[in-house]
Amino acid sequence: MTQHLNVAPTPQKLSRYKSYAGLLLLCFAASANAHSGEGVAGGFISGFLHPLSGLDHLLAMVAVGIWGATLGRPLVWALPVAFPMLMVVGGVLGIAQVPLPFVEVGIAASVIVLGLSIASAWRAPMVIAVGIVAVFGVFHGHAHGTELPKTAAPAAYAAGFVISTGLLHLAGIAIGLVKGLPRGGQVLRASGGVIAAAGVWILAGMPGVA
Repeated sequence: MTQHLNVAPTPQKLSRYKSYAGLLLLCFAASANAHSGEGVAGGFISGFLHPLSGLDHLLAMVAVGIWGATLGRPLVWALPVAFPMLMVVGGVLGIAQVPLPFVEVGIAASVIVLGLSIASAWRAPMVIAVGIVAVFGVFHGHAHGTELPKTAAPAAYAAGFVISTGLLHLAGIAIGLVKGLPRGGQVLRASGGVIAAAGVWILAGMPGVA
């Protein structure tokens, strides 16, 4: 006897997906670069809002969560843990004014590579996936580490920034749950293509690149 499963989204799921769509629209309404150094004079609130004000960091954080969700356990949690851990390393280098070449290019590249990984449904081995995310984490951390000494309350700013980054990872994981719906995989792959295209746009807009 064949059972027919009801795969129609519930009203609660539809409401949740509308929230996700609103988040994505908010992403594209933000500034294209989160590393201008503007608006970093405050404490916790400034740190929390700063990742949301730049398309590059925001898309990379969400993409880490989406890619981890598509790869499944243990990478669904390993990637969002590896990124902030190495971001701390990059941040320390930035605070210490240790030079790191091509930081902004590396950040744009992170958006492109992560987007393409989602778009191609790349089942990267755990070591490679964690390695990619870790390297990009250093670039993102270094860019923000150079801004940290400019803040009025560096510790509070850093705490707000880390919490905001973690929430963006969780948002990406939540979006990745779409893969369980009919044609969810296609939707996620399309979103990866959009993210990669945004990364190319960010890179093309950098001085001396276009």
